[in-house]
Amino acid sequence: MVNLAQRVFDDTQTWSHTERDLTFHPAQTAQPRRLSQEQIRFYNENGYVKGLRIFGEAEIAEHRDYFDRLLFKQLQDGGDSYSLRRLTRFCQPVWDIVTNPIILDYVEDLIGPNIVAWGTQYFCKLPGDGKPVSWHQDASYWPFTPAHTVTLWLAVDDADLENGCMQVIPGTHTLGHLEFDMSGADENSVLPQKIKGIESYGLPVPFELKAGEISLHADMLVHGSDPNRSNRRRCGLTVRYVATDVRSLDEGWTKNSVLCRGTDPDGHWTNVPRPEIDYLDME
Repeated sequence: MVNLAQRVFDDTQTWSHTERDLTFHPAQTAQPRRLSQEQIRFYNENGYVKGLRIFGEAEIAEHRDYFDRLLFKQLQDGGDSYSLRRLTRFCQPVWDIVTNPIILDYVEDLIGPNIVAWGTQYFCKLPGDGKPVSWHQDASYWPFTPAHTVTLWLAVDDADLENGCMQVIPGTHTLGHLEFDMSGADENSVLPQKIKGIESYGLPVPFELKAGEISLHADMLVHGSDPNRSNRRRCGLTVRYVATDVRSLDEGWTKNSVLCRGTDPDGHWTNVPRPEIDYLDME
């Protein structure tokens, strides 16, 4: 089994120096569905919005129970807590979150009405997990042009500084592709890239979220996280949403996508249907 760090290292070697449009494309919605114009302005200037309540306590508790069972099976099968990816093909509750109309309203306000979800992954830091996530820009790892992905981060557990919540550096999404080295891999990081001179870009903002809340951030925003030094788990579900006019330089990256809203006139993206049988119910 190829672990996440090795897979991401390989992707970095392939795509980080490929010609792509990695400029920020501001949200320009005249009549937003969910976000206020002030929130859209804030997103354009800072690269994120956070603290949006999507699920109540009972709803997120039900999903947490599903994840608990999924993680147990993953660990029993020899995987780790970072390997739960490409979930729309196998996990009915994840497909339902990806296509949730309230979530899609927020995403539409940022990237427009034609929306594909091309990636899903749980990022789960177990209690005492010593792995940081080095400072990086998501789009640096991906074969997409232009850079127009918005990442949703759904808190499955409460996330705070003590258990290693995500932190971002506001405004860095407008600076282009920043210089990095691969020292993250030497520091036991989940991801290998590490942006150089990070202290020169400003102070980080922690994404402290309650379970059931989401954040949304631009794919060029610098972010990372510290290890989980607490006795509590920190799990979040990420969903990567992109406008359908974005192109992938590798068709393999389109195979797990879901056309969530609007149209994809060129048929560039796969439209994965809701799984008929959930992964946990397969024999």
